[in-house]
Amino acid sequence: MDNISDGLKRRFRDPKMREQYLKLFDDVVKDPTVAQFLKDNQERLSKQDIITGFSKLYEFVNLRKELAAGKQTFAPGYEPQLIVSNHHIEVVYHPTAKMVEQQQAHQRQKMVGMINLPKGLRNARIEDYDISGREEPLRAALTFIDECIDYQKKGHFPKGLYLSGSLGVGKTYLLAAIANKLAENGIQSMMIHFPSFSVEMTGAIQNGNPNQILNQIKKVPVLMLDDIGATRLTSWMRDDVLGIILEYRMQNELPTLFSSNLSMKDLQEQYLTYNNRGDSEPLKAMRIMERIKFLANEYQMIGSNRRNPE
Repeated sequence: MDNISDGLKRRFRDPKMREQYLKLFDDVVKDPTVAQFLKDNQERLSKQDIITGFSKLYEFVNLRKELAAGKQTFAPGYEPQLIVSNHHIEVVYHPTAKMVEQQQAHQRQKMVGMINLPKGLRNARIEDYDISGREEPLRAALTFIDECIDYQKKGHFPKGLYLSGSLGVGKTYLLAAIANKLAENGIQSMMIHFPSFSVEMTGAIQNGNPNQILNQIKKVPVLMLDDIGATRLTSWMRDDVLGIILEYRMQNELPTLFSSNLSMKDLQEQYLTYNNRGDSEPLKAMRIMERIKFLANEYQMIGSNRRNPE
C-alpha cells in the first residue's frame, strides 16, 4: 500500500489533515474483510481505483461497525457487501439472515388465510403436534401434505381429511399445522370457522353480494372448513352456499378438509338433514354428504380436552 499512500499524500497540502487521512485509510484497508476483498480483486483494481473508491470502503467498514454495535443504520435489516463494477468499488446491500427469515415467515403467513380463527394458530406446527392416541390422523395429515405437493406437479387429486372428535382434542390445531406446512411449500390455503362464516354469509345477503365471497372461497387451492356441524343451518346456507362450494371443489378436484364434533354419519343425520326450522330434508342432506365423502376420508380423533385439562 506504500505507492497508494504516496498518491494520497499528493492530495493534501496540510500535513495534519494528510496525517489524519492516511491513518484513516490505513485503518480501513487493514480491516480483514476489506483486505481480503482487495486481494481477491487485485487484478481488477488499479491503485487509482482503490484511491477513488476509498469512500466506499470507508462506508462499508463504518456500517459494519455500527451493525456489530447493535446500532440502527439507514437500511435496517440489510448488510453491506463490496463489489467491483467496471473497475469501480461499490457497496451493495443484501438482507440479513434474520431479515430473510422474517420475510419468509411473512410470505408463509400470506399463503394461509384464516377467517374467524385464533391468531395463535398461525404458529401451529406439525412437528409440535402431540401424537398420543392420534397417530392415524397425523399419518394421514403427513400423507396429504406430500400428495398436495405432488398434486402441483403431477395433477393427482389428494383426498382431504374429515377430522371428527370431541371438543379440544386438537382437530383445529392439526388443520392449522397442515396449512402452515403447505405454506412452507408455496401452497395457498384458506381455513374458515364454519359457524362464523354462516353468520357472515347470512349478513351478506342484506349488506352486500354473497356471491363475491362464495366465489373466492370455492376456488381457493386448499380449503379447510373448521367446526362444521356446530350450529344449525338454514336450507339456503346448506344448499346454496355449502352445496355450491362442495360441488365446485368436487368437480375441479380441489383439496378440501373438514373438522367437526360430529362423525360423518351424525353430520348427515343430525346436522344436514334438519334445517333451522326443524324441517327434515334427507335427500338434500345425502347430496351434500356424497360430496364431503368424495373430498375427504374420516379420521376420528380421541384424547383429553387440551383446552380445559382436568
